[in-house]
Amino acid sequence: MKIVLTGGGTGGHFYPLIAVAQEINKKIDTDKIANTELYYFSDTPYDKEALFENRIRFTQIPAGKLRLYFSLKNITDLFKTGYGIIVALWNLFKVFPDVIFAKGGYASFPTLFAARILKIPTIIHESDSAPGRVTVWAGKFAQYIALSYLEAASYFPKEKIARVGQPIRPELENPMQDGAYEFLNLEKDVPIIFIMGGSLGAQIINDVVIQALPSLVNTYQIIHQVGKNNLDEITSRSEAILAGNDFRNRYKPFGFLSPLSIRMSAGVANIIVTRAGSALFEIAAWGTPSLVIPITHSNNDHQRKNAYNYARAGGCIVIEENNFTPHVLIHETDRIINDINLYNRMSQAAKEFYIPDAAEKIARKVIEIGLSHLPKE
Repeated sequence: MKIVLTGGGTGGHFYPLIAVAQEINKKIDTDKIANTELYYFSDTPYDKEALFENRIRFTQIPAGKLRLYFSLKNITDLFKTGYGIIVALWNLFKVFPDVIFAKGGYASFPTLFAARILKIPTIIHESDSAPGRVTVWAGKFAQYIALSYLEAASYFPKEKIARVGQPIRPELENPMQDGAYEFLNLEKDVPIIFIMGGSLGAQIINDVVIQALPSLVNTYQIIHQVGKNNLDEITSRSEAILAGNDFRNRYKPFGFLSPLSIRMSAGVANIIVTRAGSALFEIAAWGTPSLVIPITHSNNDHQRKNAYNYARAGGCIVIEENNFTPHVLIHETDRIINDINLYNRMSQAAKEFYIPDAAEKIARKVIEIGLSHLPKE
């Protein structure tokens, strides 16, 4: 059996694919399904180590973005996408997989287009309340559509959909406290704010946190994922603003956090500050109250919709970008941390929002459809 995974461009697309691949490999080993091969078709490998660890072969498929605003890049990217479809057709024809699992995004379009031409069975997963254009289009011919949010159901044929939740890598699902204080060099009796900016960071969040630092470090420790390209700048700014502050060592900026570091940060964090992408489901699994700052202008406004859906469930407080100031950050953090009843309600609501075993459910469906596509002996 041959399985192609496609999607990418961001960790929110890539790592759920890895979570499903991990479950597929587990089932392959447990059920002794022989001669199974996994492939990843995208414009970049994104995380070569994760692909290698999960026995996934990478095939590069050119892809271009179609922006909703005028840009000369749309012209060159249109040709890039056309070329990507030709490359995808050739590589899919060579491999001829039994099933394709797609996470959407511009990087998946050439492969999905080629899959439709070649009539290869397709499964898609949508992480957001408002689906992306590629996922909505692919939903017209996909055999099975897995959803994280029930609100996305109206965009797809109802007979194909199932709300399964968000695939999360097992190594991130369960927070880890043992050794975390020592590993992250933290004090044990001071509350901790974990700021999840993602691998690229979030400039607005970074700026507000830096401005709030002199007040925050008096009461809290801050684990701050600032983005790989922002670490030097943020470190320099934080050292300048905290110069002479007795608690300056309570601020811990990181460009990138490994899965182990994220688990440990989640294990000791009292509150989390984050965007409204797929990380919301990791936070819900951890049961940690959060402040969510959605991107104001996201595709189909999906970040704001995600954030408010989670807030209605009770797991977070939403702060719009134009209202996100140092004063608001400090006030809302204090309010949640100091009100034990509110804190416990938010923690319980987060846990109830989380749907477990999404990766396992999708993997089971991928294998089921893949096996049914194999020629009968």
